[in-house]
Amino acid sequence: MVPNKVRYASVDILRGMTVAAMLLVNDPGDWGHVWWPLEHAEWNGCTPTDFVFPLFLFIVGVSVSLAIVPRIEAGAEHAPIRHAALRRAARIVGLGLLLNLVAWLTIPEAHLRLPGVLQRIGLCFAAAALLAVEARPRTRDFVGVVLLVGYGVLLLAGGSLDPWINIVSRVDTAVFGSFVYVTDAPSGRGHDPEGLLATLPALATTLLGMRAGAWLRAGDTRRLLIAAVACAVAGWLLQPLWPFNKNLWTPSYVLWTGGWSFAVLALFHVLIDQRGWRLPGRAFGVNAIAAYAGSGLMVYLLIGLGIAAPLYRVAFASWMTPLFGPYVPSAAWGVVFVTVWWLVVRWMDKRGIYLKV
Repeated sequence: MVPNKVRYASVDILRGMTVAAMLLVNDPGDWGHVWWPLEHAEWNGCTPTDFVFPLFLFIVGVSVSLAIVPRIEAGAEHAPIRHAALRRAARIVGLGLLLNLVAWLTIPEAHLRLPGVLQRIGLCFAAAALLAVEARPRTRDFVGVVLLVGYGVLLLAGGSLDPWINIVSRVDTAVFGSFVYVTDAPSGRGHDPEGLLATLPALATTLLGMRAGAWLRAGDTRRLLIAAVACAVAGWLLQPLWPFNKNLWTPSYVLWTGGWSFAVLALFHVLIDQRGWRLPGRAFGVNAIAAYAGSGLMVYLLIGLGIAAPLYRVAFASWMTPLFGPYVPSAAWGVVFVTVWWLVVRWMDKRGIYLKV
């Protein structure tokens, strides 16, 4: 008999808060005036914003461990689970490509981009799901270590880690050409923060989440906390070799953000699952991909139709800037945007509407 999937409120809420943070940092009113905590590090470094995407991938791994592994352990047939996971991954990747296409068609200054956030999520989910079905826990842990060490060696062997000339950017250029996030005009090289090669260490982040999910199922908060400290310290100590860098998803960045992800998961598990705290975020968490994709589509249409700029100017910048300066209205736009989408997903949740990609 295949057991019913146990649903941890802490995971739904943490996923939801992470999606809300993704919307907040992706949608300022004015990209020229963004507070530093809401910006990614320009290259090396790790701001609060740089924790958001790895935390989401970490939660993807936790969710795979909670949803798929128990079914395999109970003796469920592998093929249906494997096929369902691959179909879902393909839909996530396809949705990401569709959003990129819509951006290209609606925003005059946009160019067609092939990689993206949803594409990376889909690939990491597919690989994690296949490992959940076909590999034992120790094998999955071993794969994560090999990915991290092998990728780190590859970065060093590739020469400089500076922009454009690093091996990650060179691979992006070779594979995608100009269909990447940004291209350096003088050299013709491209780079994408969600490019192909750096998806390998992103998978290592997802596998850390799978290990966390196993400990969560076992109720082993102590190991979550030990892993939090061990990973964060290891990541900090590895900076001389590999600086924190989200664009390259360096090994130090994997361990540093992974350590904090273990800690946050342990905290949420204790407060929500064990002590019964009621925290916001569930509505975003149970419609995570729908909220992310829907909000992205909304932004592209607002910009493409010429609505976003005048709406921001009239409703926010015109009266807030003289009073508070340019950073407050820019942040206020993002907060209102998140609130609008919270109302949407809350309405969906109350009516039992869950869009599963």
